Amino acid sequence: MKGRARVMVWYLAPADDPGIVERAYERISGDLAGTPGLIGNELLKRADDPRRVMVMSEWEDLASFEEWESGAEHRSTTSPLRPFVDRYEIYEVVSAF
Repeated sequence: MKGRARVMVWYLAPADDPGIVERAYERISGDLAGTPGLIGNELLKRADDPRRVMVMSEWEDLASFEEWESGAEHRSTTSPLRPFVDRYEIYEVVSAF
């Protein structure tokens, strides 16, 4: 587990269509199946505000994520979610039990 990377992206869905982020996430996740280095991802909904959601993806290592992120397909694949991005953070796992 040490050396893996986790990427968290927070989104705010519009009030008039709070399910749009979830629908886009499902489509994008299908497109990302088989991406080298991607272990998996999860869509998390904030318990007290269903418009606020977060996608956490897990990568074999930071280099795998950076290679995918710098590739041409990254922007086109994730473009349906881009208008709703609130912020994102990237972490490397340094210790795990």
